[in-house]
Amino acid sequence: MTSTGTTTEQFPVRVFGGPTALLTYGGLTFLTDPTFDGPGTYGDGSGPELAKTAPASATPAELGRVDVVLLSHDEHPDNLDHAGRALLADVPLVLTTPGGGRRLGGAAKGLADWETVELTRPDGGTVTVTAAPAVHGPGTREEVEPVTGQVVGFVLTAPDLPAVYVSGDNASLDAVRQVAERFPAIDTAILFAGAPRIPVVFDGAALVLDSASAAEATRILDARRVVPVHYNSWSHFSEGLDELVAAFTAAGLADRLDLG
Repeated sequence: MTSTGTTTEQFPVRVFGGPTALLTYGGLTFLTDPTFDGPGTYGDGSGPELAKTAPASATPAELGRVDVVLLSHDEHPDNLDHAGRALLADVPLVLTTPGGGRRLGGAAKGLADWETVELTRPDGGTVTVTAAPAVHGPGTREEVEPVTGQVVGFVLTAPDLPAVYVSGDNASLDAVRQVAERFPAIDTAILFAGAPRIPVVFDGAALVLDSASAAEATRILDARRVVPVHYNSWSHFSEGLDELVAAFTAAGLADRLDLG
């Protein structure tokens, strides 16, 4: 199930559990939604309680230098927990939603859809990060954002490297189609999956891609390599690795999965 070849060598991806992955691209190190707390519960009584069931497979101290955090959103602990927030203080740049940029301050920069940031590579070249649309639940943004908040995905491009898509907490295949239209040559997709469900939120509908939708997103993007994240370590994730493998196998896309 693990892909091999030049893309993996050009930009390895290391996953840690939940939505957290470390990607090396163009000589820069990117970290997605940092969650490094141990197991426990989160909630202040004002909303649904979330339970983390497993620790990350590494600690922040073991990551080495992180150049950029790609933060889908800052409002939910399964995307940014206590240890993840502490880590942000040591990162030169945090890219996130417009609202998240205002809330976090410091090194955080909020990006609107299709807004870009140019980053200088160690070799003197550049990496462009483009903000991609994302919807954290069923329905339109107008219906979903008042309940679950803003989210953002990202596309990484460089003149000499294949493109990378990081979906963030997105449930919308329409958003994926928009990415595919603008970036028809996505090579690696880091797809947030797991079909998280909370009974009192949108009647228990999936708030992020389920396994079948992750496979369909792969088909839409025609991504050669898919690194799934956001499918374990939290009790509200309703679909895990077995469901992902089954869905990709049924879609004839099992050879695209890179499970690390």
